[in-house]
Amino acid sequence: MPTELTADTSDEDPEQVVLMPMVLRIERAEPPRRSALLEAAAAAALAVCLDERAEPGGEWHESVHHWTSGRIRKVSRRARGAHWAAVQELPGRTVEVDGAEVRAFLPSRVADMPKELTRLQISGSELDADEPGPPAESAPALWLNPDVAMSAGKSAAQVGHATMFLAALLHGEGRADEVARWSAAGLPCSVRVADGATWRRLLPGDDAETAWRRNGVAAVRDAGFTEIDPGTVTVLAQWPDPSGTR
Repeated sequence: MPTELTADTSDEDPEQVVLMPMVLRIERAEPPRRSALLEAAAAAALAVCLDERAEPGGEWHESVHHWTSGRIRKVSRRARGAHWAAVQELPGRTVEVDGAEVRAFLPSRVADMPKELTRLQISGSELDADEPGPPAESAPALWLNPDVAMSAGKSAAQVGHATMFLAALLHGEGRADEVARWSAAGLPCSVRVADGATWRRLLPGDDAETAWRRNGVAAVRDAGFTEIDPGTVTVLAQWPDPSGTR
């Protein structure tokens, strides 16, 4: 989407904005590893969309379909202790990766958010960078822009967009069986900060279709509501190549 369109929110009433809340579990005494938390966030966001309750006729379908038909906005909050336990009662999916936990919730209007979510902090989700090693060859790689600083909360929303883009592109090409296998495996992915050379090699530029067909890469371009400039590419999502030729 062109930068001028991602930045145009003139038609929005803030209270009527529909978004997906995500809650990151960040305990004070034992905070999670940053990369594991982001991998859990990426899986949790897509898990809500692929849940059987989100299918036509399911109890979540209307909410998810209405949200995915517009701007797929997300907001990340942090919780610990009793507040984390309380949000488990709200409709959504929790994913755990190496001890890191994230719950993504059914999308809703800002005005309708339950108090269990609105009372949670949006800020303060920063975590130190870690060294997770090379990405798994058998799972999607979500490459974070090495030149853009983002909080863990912001990054969680961006990688959640990335997995949704991958699933949508695969469905659009008639590769729903690949999405189904990925879902059955728990939606694993590898979140890594790209080095400069990798980022430049994979960045689609103006030819997104060729980038997808040649490298299996989809770009997440941010609307610029928080932290960064509109139109910034935040994540490059790369589907694994079973032939190993990419």
